[in-house]
Amino acid sequence: MLGGSGMLKSHQEVLRRHRVSLAKQLILGELLQYLLAADILTDNMVETVMSKVGSFSQNVEFLFLLPKRGPRAFEEFCAALRETKQEHLEKLLRQNIARESSVDTILSCPIQETEGVKPKRPRRHESVEMCLDGGDGPLCPTVLSCTPEFYMKHHEQSYRMLSSPRGLALVVSNVQFDPTTHDLDFRSGGEVDEITLTNLFSALDFRVKVLTNKTAEEMRAELEQFSRLEEHRLADACVVAVLSHGVEGAVYGVDGKLVQLDEIFQFFDNSSCPNLQNKPKVFFIQACRGDETDSGVDQRDGPDQSEPPGCEQRDARKEKDLKVRLPTQSDMICGYASLKGTAALRNTKRGSWFIQAVSEVFYHNAKDKHVADMLVKVNSLIKQREGFAPGTEFHRCKEMSEYRSSLDKDLYLFPGYQPSL
Repeated sequence: MLGGSGMLKSHQEVLRRHRVSLAKQLILGELLQYLLAADILTDNMVETVMSKVGSFSQNVEFLFLLPKRGPRAFEEFCAALRETKQEHLEKLLRQNIARESSVDTILSCPIQETEGVKPKRPRRHESVEMCLDGGDGPLCPTVLSCTPEFYMKHHEQSYRMLSSPRGLALVVSNVQFDPTTHDLDFRSGGEVDEITLTNLFSALDFRVKVLTNKTAEEMRAELEQFSRLEEHRLADACVVAVLSHGVEGAVYGVDGKLVQLDEIFQFFDNSSCPNLQNKPKVFFIQACRGDETDSGVDQRDGPDQSEPPGCEQRDARKEKDLKVRLPTQSDMICGYASLKGTAALRNTKRGSWFIQAVSEVFYHNAKDKHVADMLVKVNSLIKQREGFAPGTEFHRCKEMSEYRSSLDKDLYLFPGYQPSL
């Protein structure tokens, strides 16, 4: 028997049992809106959840509130999981309920509550962003390992990559902006990118730190502090990902103020960050670089055009120095989600096109491809995608990513390889 208007005991128990898994995997953004429309959560509750720092803390707060929200809460939660493409979590919960005693099984069948009121099924206009394309797939769960033979063949021409962890990775993700700022909307789907990159960098043996919803000044302070960490001295590489709204050459803090990308790069240059001298620094910038939406053009029949000629290189004047001199900025490679002047595209349920492509390519190819080659593959995936929003200006819209590099060797990550003792 239920006491008052509480959730079924079997539902409470299965949520409790899988609390950690749910806290790690839940993607709340759209899910909270469904539960708000279904009268399971209130506006104040949603604000309380979103005020927590980081997706894990937000998920923990949500899971604390959910069992207190009445007998309909579990079924509406499962419906919201289906609507937000998180069916695997609903399956996890239902399978475990089915293992309960026969009485509990009968009580917890997925049927509507018979209170004379049909549960609400929210139907609301979804942003064009959410419907841009239907080509998203699940992320590969593991990074394929490099073979010892491949390492022995390529390591002498590449950057050293043997430390464990390989290095430190920082993800700065701004999702929820100050409502007083103009034209800086909630970056629905940004939470997905946080999880995607955290999983990817961890699988590549980087120690990951995630910072969310920082002002411009906080971003500068955190990035500078990260660049000065003594741990970089023992590491072989460093990764920084910045996910936010942006313009050409800068990204926004949640207060609507800009941080110049050159400022970010300077924190990690050879002058400011000596612990990373001659070590590869990898950057990913998921942000718009302008307002123009690329509508694309029809390809003409005929062979592809040849590649443009390479740039002229000049040798610097050679002098004898007491110490080897380094350029102020070197050994960096940066992947940009979009070209100069154009917008970056994001699916609110599965994250941005660029981060999805980075994840897919690196999971499958890090074993035997260097980073520059993988970013070319990312470009190829992005080039093939197009928006799907019939009747709007965004239908068949395009995006094109690019990268900039000052690496002087091949950068292989050699995942899974450790030298024999």
